[in-house]
Amino acid sequence: MKKFAIGLILLLLFALVVIYFLWPEESPVEQPKTIEPTTARITSEGEYVGFMDANGARAWLGIPFAAPPVGELRWTAPVPPERHTGIREALTYGDACVQLPNQTLRPTLTAQGGVVGSEDCLYLNIWSPPNTIDAPVMFWIHGGGNSIGEAGTYNASNLAAKHKLVVVTINYRLGFFGWFNHPDVLAVSEQSSGNFSTLDIVRALEWVRENIRRFGGNPENVTVFGESAGGFNTLAMMVSPKAQGLFHRAIVQSGGFQAIDPALGYAYQSEGGHSNSAREIVNRLLLRDKSASTTEEASELQEGMPPQELANYLKRKTAAEIYSTVAGEGIGMFDFPGMYGDDVVLPSANIEDVLAERANYNNVPVILGTNRDEPTLFMMLSDKYVDRFLGVFPSLKDENDYLRVVHYGAAAWKVRGVHQLAKSMVAGGHKDVYSYRFDWDEETSVFFFDLSKGLGAAHAMEIPFVFGDFANLGFLSGYFPNDAAQFDLSDRMMSYWAEFAYSGQPGQGRDGNEVPWTPYGDQDLTTIVLDTNTDASIRMVNDDVTYESIREELLADKSFNSKDLHCETYVTTLRGTSVFSQEDFKTIGCEHIDPAEVSWY
Repeated sequence: MKKFAIGLILLLLFALVVIYFLWPEESPVEQPKTIEPTTARITSEGEYVGFMDANGARAWLGIPFAAPPVGELRWTAPVPPERHTGIREALTYGDACVQLPNQTLRPTLTAQGGVVGSEDCLYLNIWSPPNTIDAPVMFWIHGGGNSIGEAGTYNASNLAAKHKLVVVTINYRLGFFGWFNHPDVLAVSEQSSGNFSTLDIVRALEWVRENIRRFGGNPENVTVFGESAGGFNTLAMMVSPKAQGLFHRAIVQSGGFQAIDPALGYAYQSEGGHSNSAREIVNRLLLRDKSASTTEEASELQEGMPPQELANYLKRKTAAEIYSTVAGEGIGMFDFPGMYGDDVVLPSANIEDVLAERANYNNVPVILGTNRDEPTLFMMLSDKYVDRFLGVFPSLKDENDYLRVVHYGAAAWKVRGVHQLAKSMVAGGHKDVYSYRFDWDEETSVFFFDLSKGLGAAHAMEIPFVFGDFANLGFLSGYFPNDAAQFDLSDRMMSYWAEFAYSGQPGQGRDGNEVPWTPYGDQDLTTIVLDTNTDASIRMVNDDVTYESIREELLADKSFNSKDLHCETYVTTLRGTSVFSQEDFKTIGCEHIDPAEVSWY
């Protein structure tokens, strides 16, 4: 018994030591800012004063670009903020928009009633180099599945100061507050679209057009860029008639786009709607209120309510009550219908068809890119692929199969996020289309777990390289070696991004010394690979891939150790595409699996 007790104590001590070294550092707590009098600026709504941030950049945080979308303004298009008198201090980020608790947020934000953030969240932040006039503007849209995230986790001082850019970051309404398509609510609010978040981004661009010159920026040279959901929203700006003329270049990082049928957003699930459609949410609220005891009763009650009564009912509900109807997956994201193809804000046509005609969209110069190992950030959270000793320390269940799933998932993301879009634009005569693949995979190892394989060039890993900021990484802090090769790649990527903002062509970067980044398809090369000189370096390649080529590779693949995982990977990679085939299931011996039951997680 004594030996057992000593062994248990040693095991616990070992666990504590491992946790200390393995657990990522928290982002730094926000420090008080000191007003810099020379930053006083008069905007269309009033005067603001900011502060001096790192690297000599001037910064203004938490400037409203729209009135708070609360009360009667909930689920309406954004309107300009009211004017104010006096000088307001722009020293702290505005609240994040309402979302479920997650690890991507600033550590100073805490949950209340099961949610984080506020509905009063439509704020932007600006960084500007000193003594600058008519600098290119870079307008950042954060990611997070359109259900989590905030502008406050990004610091653009280095990017702004290093390349004399004005950088703007914004919040936009998330989840049910950003996309809600109940016909009774829309009828009462006289809004013809449930794409409220898309309109938030348009409104922020309008604010930039009206005011950015006062901060040293050129309103006639605005680059919209975003990652993941931010990339989707960047493409939404490219295809939305509401954004016409408001920006002049676009960078889509790990994005993609396809508007959905508005009916998915309002129909009951039994009638073909989404499981989290507006009517399904109302039913759950009525059941929680005990206004109905069955789903059938809730539907009957909902359909019998006059539009104004139902709209008032929904607008009286708190954000926490509305979010109590869903459960977050992974890091707080959840599935909901959004980006409605209503032919008012967003087109209903297939995205490739829209991009095939230059007159159909805002055909500005564009960069499209993905990361080599996109799925790993999500797969690392899944017990399907990862074991955790003591519930903490990860190890891959089967390294070979894990990497095969990553390979196919990343290839499919590359098809929908780069090649399909680029081919449509180039075929339609758009000549300023560029593509990248981010390959950096030099993370640290922690207690025998090789993060270069577990994460590698994961989703979102390119963001700190683009911003030149490795100090504000939240749960990813501690995973970077912070060595010379890492910082050199960051400098080179910032140089490409900045040159694109200046000229519409990434070329050879701002200093003219980088590897030439040529347009998509030029000399049969499609993509620049971004990697360190200590690994495979920066180079142009042809990495064209199609769903058909992925299908053929999957059918011929004999390397999976698990037949079931081979079958499931076929489904999760190709489901919903034109090449998905039940006959293929027989070819690879998957008759025992129902594709409808396969989950990616």
